[in-house]
Amino acid sequence: MSIVAIVGRPNVGKSTLFNRLTGTRQAIVNEEAGTTRDRQYGKVEWGGKEFSLIDTGGWVVNSDDIFEEEINKQVQIAIEEADVILFAVDVLSGVTDLDTEVARILRRSKKPVIIVANKADTFEWHAVAAEFYSFGLGDPFCISAINGSGTGDLLDKIIETLPDEQPEGFDEELPRIAVIGRPNAGKSSLINAFIGEERHIVTDIAGTTRDSIYTKYNKFGLNFYLVDTAGIRKKGKVNEDLEYYSVIRSIRAIENSDVCVLMLDGTRGIESQDLNIFSLVQKNRKGLVVCVNKWDLVEDKSQKAITYYMNTIRERFAPFTDFPILFISALTKQRILKVLETAKMVHENKQRRVPTAKLNEVMLPLIENYPPPAWKGKYIKIKYVTQIPAGTVPSFVFFCNLPQWIKDPYKRFLENKLRDNWDFNGTPINIFVREK
Repeated sequence: MSIVAIVGRPNVGKSTLFNRLTGTRQAIVNEEAGTTRDRQYGKVEWGGKEFSLIDTGGWVVNSDDIFEEEINKQVQIAIEEADVILFAVDVLSGVTDLDTEVARILRRSKKPVIIVANKADTFEWHAVAAEFYSFGLGDPFCISAINGSGTGDLLDKIIETLPDEQPEGFDEELPRIAVIGRPNAGKSSLINAFIGEERHIVTDIAGTTRDSIYTKYNKFGLNFYLVDTAGIRKKGKVNEDLEYYSVIRSIRAIENSDVCVLMLDGTRGIESQDLNIFSLVQKNRKGLVVCVNKWDLVEDKSQKAITYYMNTIRERFAPFTDFPILFISALTKQRILKVLETAKMVHENKQRRVPTAKLNEVMLPLIENYPPPAWKGKYIKIKYVTQIPAGTVPSFVFFCNLPQWIKDPYKRFLENKLRDNWDFNGTPINIFVREK
């Protein structure tokens, strides 16, 4: 999936535009300049296509704000990583020195740029927007982020500008496995262990205009694509903020994968950044294998320590706990083949289909023994269940008389019973309840 970044000086309406395009109120909007300091990530669907949208802080120079340098650094990273850049300007203020400075940086980046002339609430302002041609970045799109006018045309332009999703010669049938995790968790070491020995059986396939995204891996009877992460591609020449960089790279890797191998540092335990990356895997409904790396450096390797570590991981990642956990060492290549075999198993579980007759034979007696709680004296009866070919994860529909009264705890009960009877280890499950 492609990444689109919104950049510009403070107070031109970047966060309002982000909220408008994503259909959320995720980004805080305030008239005070510099409100946005942390990046926001959102998904946008338009014209049958999806892309990730990033809201950045405003570009500032020579201010007294102690966050100025950090914000500018992360705007640079967003520019480097994005496939398309939305350059937000304020039609009421016209061209400012800061706008000119941002335009100069964008011209140098050689990335597709769309000028978004915001706050054009009436057609009278459209003529004024002509002064933005002076940036040399093409036609300005006049919009009003606050009331939504012009955003449809802008989205059409974004979709038209986005690069093709998949390269030529891409085999849809092969699983795509991404190695993700926070900095220094051992991603590069693991990838080097995978592909470092017999380079002649690894082929690069051009994926984007910058670098290859997919690397084909075919040995030990395994055949899949290794999805590009920070460990494969060279980092840019910017002085990165490591946490932000790991998240933005993880977004691209996760969205282009079927199964994610999440690397944890066995010597440091679970940190907040691990939870952030895990939540991205969950939001994107991808298969998951958790690898505790650097196990060779851990002193206590007893079964009790392993059990404690596994229980801690599952508690922190709850409510999704049905995923494999492996203890490996990328440096000594301990159990790295097991990582690939487990990832392949998770991919097979994602594609598992259960016959409708078997589903009803197993699930209906379980539901009869533990029916949904009655609501205001009304009894809920689930009559039928079937698996639907919806999306990329196993999806099940339960038909009943009062679907609106079946709450999340009972849906989790249904999911647990499905997992007890069929192997869906490592993959999310969608549960839908519909009226019969």
